[in-house]
Amino acid sequence: MRQAHAEDARTEARRVVRDLLGEEHPTADALIADARPVIGDERADRCVGLAVGASLTRRSSELAAIAALLVGTRDLGVEWWTRPRGGKLPAPDEVLRTAVAIEPWTDLTALEMLAAWVSDDAADELWGEPAAEVDLNSWQAEDRFDLPRGVRPGQRLVVHFDAGGRLDAVVTRRADEDLGSNLDFHSLRYSRPAEAQWSWGVAAGLGPHRLPGDEPDPYTKPVEAAAARILRDWALRHGATAEQLGERWADVGDVVAAIERVDWMWRSAEWFGWWRGASALVDGSAYLPYRLEELASG
Repeated sequence: MRQAHAEDARTEARRVVRDLLGEEHPTADALIADARPVIGDERADRCVGLAVGASLTRRSSELAAIAALLVGTRDLGVEWWTRPRGGKLPAPDEVLRTAVAIEPWTDLTALEMLAAWVSDDAADELWGEPAAEVDLNSWQAEDRFDLPRGVRPGQRLVVHFDAGGRLDAVVTRRADEDLGSNLDFHSLRYSRPAEAQWSWGVAAGLGPHRLPGDEPDPYTKPVEAAAARILRDWALRHGATAEQLGERWADVGDVVAAIERVDWMWRSAEWFGWWRGASALVDGSAYLPYRLEELASG
């Protein structure tokens, strides 16, 4: 059942990619070719360089951020890149040049931060600046923020909950005559750049995604045979099929393709430990022995 949900997500993602980017089967080559005439060759080259420099288990996320920047630039115009953002925030071009994430986005890469910016700016263009920000990890609907002055019962206020994500809060009069608000979860929506980022990442998957500048090809790097055998055997014992895992795990490309096919995120929680081990194997991390030990102890 969980794997069926994974395929449903991919089907929806492919539909959104087709609608936004015109691609039936999204690839890195097609994405970069589409981005060049929209954001310009220099910016495209810089974006590709940042994606090449990321770990292979992060590469699809970097490419998905480029998809958001492509759609966002189409929607907002190429001037978005050079427009000052006010305060201490530089223009997007400066972030792309320095590749340094800024507070409070330091948990993101530079490309992911730019994708968040363009997704939010596109949302503001569509629905106006949000009145407040809420955390949807809590699904409490009532009175999640202080109301602005001058609001009226029945008025709908736009609320921010994620990069490019918005929903409405409806102002209401409580029994004590005070005004409050109720979140309307049916109004939840995302801007087009945010949809492009999610859908490209899901539809294209973890890879392999070969890029210009891959010299030598990082996906042909051999993986540690003993560790590969441990991880592959664990996956077989815990419900993955031989077809999903592939015939062999000789190089990084074999492992990346297998990680994508097994849909580990849609399986039981213990698969997170497997993902950490498989990621360490792909990235050649010094933490690989510890990840295998964690998997065995779990």
